[in-house]
Amino acid sequence: MRRGREVALALAILAVAAVMALGAPGFFRFENQRDLVMANMPVAIVALGMTLVILTGQIDISVGSQFAVLSVAAGVLAKSGLPTPAAAVATCLAGALAGALNGALVAYARIPSIVVTLATMVALRDGLRWVTQGAWVQDLPPGFQWFGQSQASSEALTFGAVVLLVAAFAWGLGNLAAGRAFYAAGSNPEAARLAGIDPARVVFAAFTITGALTGLAAFANAVRFSQIPSNAGLGLELQVIAAVIVGGVAVTGGQGSVAGVLEGVILLGMIGPALIFLNISAYWERAIQGAIILAAVALDHGKATRALRRADAAALENHAQRA
Repeated sequence: MRRGREVALALAILAVAAVMALGAPGFFRFENQRDLVMANMPVAIVALGMTLVILTGQIDISVGSQFAVLSVAAGVLAKSGLPTPAAAVATCLAGALAGALNGALVAYARIPSIVVTLATMVALRDGLRWVTQGAWVQDLPPGFQWFGQSQASSEALTFGAVVLLVAAFAWGLGNLAAGRAFYAAGSNPEAARLAGIDPARVVFAAFTITGALTGLAAFANAVRFSQIPSNAGLGLELQVIAAVIVGGVAVTGGQGSVAGVLEGVILLGMIGPALIFLNISAYWERAIQGAIILAAVALDHGKATRALRRADAAALENHAQRA
């Protein structure tokens, strides 16, 4: 099932590329592709954390609000005179703290994750709006933008770091006991507990890591501009969750791969710019994303139902043979 989804996504990406090659070859200009890749770097980073959350059977819809708060925090820390590397670490730690709060309420207080993260999404967004009054962070120090490097060097550094991060997550989830624990906790919490895994601790870790990655994404995005908007991250949660689900991570937890998630980020990231190049209203982007999500969920549900029926049929056949 997982490999089939990855192949289907790869074919979908190639199909979109073929349409663009025929209808709008300017889509493949280097400058456009560079901007497209950099614009989706934050989505890819946060999607890695969201993969862990959904693998455990939970969801986090507060990442967009966290992204906005952490972007502003990054700018404020830089303006305070903190060196850029220290500001980056502090932003990630602040994100980890926000994620840990969500994780503690979900894992230990046993409040449904949709309720917890809905509350924090609203509280963080409205709180930031009240504190900043909508003002952007301006007058950033010269060493903050592009990490104090040239634009090309900064973009190459960011791209390389994300590639390494994706590779590390893919390898860790497939080869480390800590990585397999996320699958176990989401697939069957009781069996995981009997195997010596604490599902609550795994859920807490998933939310904490997601918060830290959201801080990293916010900082990497903030250095691209001379000003930081206080409304950053609008719609980010939808992009991230859509990429993860379309990428084959089951909403019920326990199944999925980083490779599929990366393909989901690429496919969904192509839709908006492709519509613009084809002179189609950008308002269709959300509708198309929603349709893709529904199709992915329906496909997963159908496969799971057929697998369950086959298992029931096999059990009945075994029972009949014993009788």
